[in-house]
Amino acid sequence: MSEILFDEIPSLDLADFTSGDAERRARFVKKLGDAYQNIGFIALRNHGLSDELTERLYAATKKFFALPDEEKQKYEIPGLAGQRGYVGKFKEKAKGFNTGDLKEFYHIGQELSDIPDNDPIKEEYPENVFPTEVPEFKEVTLEAYRKLETAGKEVLRAIAIHLGLEENYFDEKVKFGNSILRPIHYFPIEDPDSVPADAVRAAEHGDINLITLLMGASADGLQVLRRDGQWIPITALPEQVIVNVGDMLARLTNNKLKSTIHRVVNPPRELMHTSRFSIPFFMHPRSEMDLTCLESCIDEQNPKAYPDATAGEYLTERLIELGLKKA
Repeated sequence: MSEILFDEIPSLDLADFTSGDAERRARFVKKLGDAYQNIGFIALRNHGLSDELTERLYAATKKFFALPDEEKQKYEIPGLAGQRGYVGKFKEKAKGFNTGDLKEFYHIGQELSDIPDNDPIKEEYPENVFPTEVPEFKEVTLEAYRKLETAGKEVLRAIAIHLGLEENYFDEKVKFGNSILRPIHYFPIEDPDSVPADAVRAAEHGDINLITLLMGASADGLQVLRRDGQWIPITALPEQVIVNVGDMLARLTNNKLKSTIHRVVNPPRELMHTSRFSIPFFMHPRSEMDLTCLESCIDEQNPKAYPDATAGEYLTERLIELGLKKA
């Protein structure tokens, strides 16, 4: 396949894939494959999130982050490596960076009551925690979690077809997977001189997971690093979510599919006092998923690039690098 330098990320319609029309499905898979082998990002319509749900989710998110820090910190749970509940300001730093990002966030995972008692994965996950100060937060975040998980499963089916695998290759691997919904608040900086000179909203990084589904943010700032070294700005239209390849999928495909470096840059100095909100859904598989490079993605030109690892082993390694988990 020829290499493509995209000036903007391709826009796809998930209804083409779920239509049952063979031609529309094939066209969707082709466009998805071209995008993921080159820039690693797409914008996706008809993902199942309604405008009404999105508005309720952002309203609840803003209400929580408007609470005083001491109230929010009640939901920061020691020993969980930030996997549920609140993670405070400056706590997360990108791999290779010493300065924490200018953000705070909240983590929602699988709801344990949804998982059958006979599934051993249930023992691996902690209970979700929800803020009592914002009673609507639980219902709306769990509804968005399930909608985005459903859309993500369809994208993974299209990826499987593109890779020459069975369409349902990922289905059991992501069933009750370790996925996370992360409402993020890039908090206002009243005095830009008070923070480290190298502090940014989100330093350049690749995502850990299989794919990320990102709802449109409340402000600009997201940029993707193109293969030629140029940063491309990305803004989702109101009816789109951004869907990008994560490092686990890049490992599995021996970098055939690209987990592209991206960042959230600071606004102009005169806008540093403003907030930015963003809500990604990080789609993870079950911890036992084998991330060993697919044989079909290894050849003389592309020798195996990664040691064998399970998703759980790789996640632990990355959480330590991010400063969320102790070695």
